[in-house]
Amino acid sequence: MREILIFRTDRVGDLLFSLIFIKIIKKNFPNCRITLVTSLKNYEYANTFKGIDKIIPLKNNILSKINLIIKIRKNIYDAIIVHDGKNRSKFISFFLKSKKRVVCVTDLINTQIDIIKKTCQELQLKYDDSCLNFLDQRDYSNTKIPFNKYIQLHFDEKWIHNKYISKYTNIEPTKEDLINFIKDLILKDKNIIITTGKNGSNLLSEIKNDLNSDKVKIFHNQSLLEIENIVFNSDLLVTCHGWITHIAGAKNIKQIDIIDSSYPYHTWTSHLRNYNYLNRKKFKILASEILSLIN
Repeated sequence: MREILIFRTDRVGDLLFSLIFIKIIKKNFPNCRITLVTSLKNYEYANTFKGIDKIIPLKNNILSKINLIIKIRKNIYDAIIVHDGKNRSKFISFFLKSKKRVVCVTDLINTQIDIIKKTCQELQLKYDDSCLNFLDQRDYSNTKIPFNKYIQLHFDEKWIHNKYISKYTNIEPTKEDLINFIKDLILKDKNIIITTGKNGSNLLSEIKNDLNSDKVKIFHNQSLLEIENIVFNSDLLVTCHGWITHIAGAKNIKQIDIIDSSYPYHTWTSHLRNYNYLNRKKFKILASEILSLIN
């Protein structure tokens, strides 16, 4: 195969799964050209990855879809892969020329890695577990991180009840609860880096002066690349499930993933190495369980 078009127009975590698949394709066909259609939100981040020859951003409106069809309809692809399974991607791909078209279907039974393996079979690609290390070309040897060894606590909106899925178990800590938890981590002779994502955290701003600044560093409003960098150099990641879970998985970083028992997260995590998870519950109980998993 020489020319391959992949649709991945959804979230960051989903994009990271496609990187596994892209690495498999490149391993089977080193000289092929891969064009990735991605969401506008992921466009900048997608451009930081090797192995993708061309990236096209797609807005989720009818004009953007029509313009994309007009732009690439003259091309003939050896394979078009609708990896996101989205109707918008299927619609666009219907008007394009290809020798083979594969639509991936996401459900709550087949795992994401099973879907990749099935797609490999349809395209006669050899699957290779080494492709789970899809970020192995990243180099963070010259990074400026305040600690050589540390735990990363990714404290984003998923810890705050009114900012996340309301039906999920409330794990939001009080100010006192969070301070005590962080101090308990320090007692385990651990340095701590706390990341928040692009939205920051009011609670972390409130407790900053109550923490030992020699042992705890809080980073607000980081880019995806900055957070990725911190994950890659950590000894342990503690997070509520999201895109960052797959970053740790790609680098085989030990992690404790906080999930809700109402959702079959195994469909997204079955391939992860060095992976531990805990179900969402009241913060004091959850904090105790996290601490018990840390040596």
